[in-house]
Formats: sequence, structure tokens, C-alpha cells
Amino acid sequence: MIVVGLTGGIGSGKTTIAGFFQELKVPVYVADIEAKRLMVSDSKIKSAIIDLLGDQSYVDGRLNRKYISNRVFRNSDLLERLNKIVHPAVQVDFEKWVSLQESPYVIKEVAILFENGGHHNCDYTIIVTAPKSKRVERVMNRDQVTEKEVLHRMSVQWSDNKKIALADAMIENTMLEMSKDSVIRIHNHLIRRIKQGWKAL
Repeated sequence: MIVVGLTGGIGSGKTTIAGFFQELKVPVYVADIEAKRLMVSDSKIKSAIIDLLGDQSYVDGRLNRKYISNRVFRNSDLLERLNKIVHPAVQVDFEKWVSLQESPYVIKEVAILFENGGHHNCDYTIIVTAPKSKRVERVMNRDQVTEKEVLHRMSVQWSDNKKIALADAMIENTMLEMSKDSVIRIHNHLIRRIKQGWKAL
């Protein structure tokens, strides 16, 4: 199975792009959503998170996302340690999911694909970009946070230029119709390569 990693900085709109692939009947695994599910359903992960960040990490058995975000985005060491708890479990879950798929390729949407070395487990990678001002505006509206908070979150992620240098393809996500055209073009390219005998890693 060909695995295509899809990533982008906060507010880039990678979830929208993933949706365009789904419209083309491509299965999409959204790592952030599955990570949050595992953080609640997996007792070992839950215990490790409480040990790391405290009992306030959960409220009535549910993930206290705001509390966790506030802790880890202000402390890069905590963020790294949290990632080391969650990411290996997500990779195992992803591999189980892939084994159930029957399409020519799958999309794995990951917020920090390059930062954690996840691109080495992908056959092809796509970076979604957008102007910084647009990204800030999107996140402020989505998460009801201040511009300062958004900029701080951005500061702990790799720059777009660093990720673009490693990616196989880039989608500039500012105008939806153009973004959709880019998705169709990449999809057709991937299907052609698979028909020509492209083998997964």
C-alpha cells in the first residue's frame, strides 16, 4: 500500500485538502483525531499523560485539550515528551488501519510529519501552505485564541521553507478551487505511478 503523508503548519488548511482527497475516494487517516481517541481509550497512554502533565489533563474522563495545549505549547520539553508517548501508539494504530484498506494509496494527515521523522515511513509527501496572515486568522477564528497565542504555536513548528525542501509536492491553499485542482493533479500523478508498478516502501 502506497502511503502519502499530508502535512502543513497550523492554520494551513490541511484538513480541507484531506477532504478533497476523500472526495476522490481516497481513504484518509487523520493522526490528530486518532491520537485524541487513543489518549482517552488507551489506559497506558492515559496514565503516562497524567504522570507527565497532571490530573487536570482529563475532566470527567474526557481530554482537557485546552489545558494540555497551554502546557505543552509553552514548554518544548513537555511537548517532546508528550509526542513520545502518543506518536508510537498512533503509528501502530495507523498500520492496523492501513491493513484494512483496499485503495491504490492512502493519505496520512499529520501535523508534524517531518519534525518527528514520520516522512521516512511515507512513500510520498505533500506540504500544504498558506500566507502567515491567513493562517493566523483561520486559527484565531477556529480556536477562539489570540494572535499572540497563534504566533507562539507557530514558533514551535518548523518553517514552511524547511518542510517544502523535504516534501515531494506542495499545495498553496488560499483559493479553494485552485487547491482542489492541485489535489486532482497530484492524485492523477500518484495513480499513474502506481499503474506503472510503483511499490511501497
